[in-house]
Amino acid sequence: MGYLRNQLATVVTGSFAAALSLAWFLLGSAYPILQFVFMMAVPITWFLTAMCYLVQKSKDYMHKYSPGHDHDVKKKLNEPHQIIGIQGTMQVNASKIAESELSQTKSKFGNEVEELRNTVKLKESEINQLKQKIENLETMVQIEALKTELANIKALASKEKTKRKTKRKS
Repeated sequence: MGYLRNQLATVVTGSFAAALSLAWFLLGSAYPILQFVFMMAVPITWFLTAMCYLVQKSKDYMHKYSPGHDHDVKKKLNEPHQIIGIQGTMQVNASKIAESELSQTKSKFGNEVEELRNTVKLKESEINQLKQKIENLETMVQIEALKTELANIKALASKEKTKRKTKRKS
């Protein structure tokens, strides 16, 4: 638990709201220009105070805090603790895990790592194949561009040739 049962923010905000309310009562009639400021600030600070209180109560409820709750409890390895898994909850004593269980788990994870490595190798080979296809497509695009340029040059050459022929005849 924190200070004031984790209600420190509520107390500070409430104190500020009370001070603003008192200032409004004392200064509101003397300085009419402050009327608007106090009319906006006082309800907002009281609303914030209520929200701080409700939020902290909700958090305390969700985390099951009680006034005597001790947060400094340290677990020891030889004490049983709960393991929650797919098959349910069970009590396990950490110091009694057998070597065979550890070796089985190690081999299981080793197999999974090997499968992942093989998958990565397959993906890398697919990536390399796709890169090669991209390079081939780029080459094909370049070839098509050269063919187009050659056709344009041939067309220009034939125009020049026809111009020369018409000049010679005239």
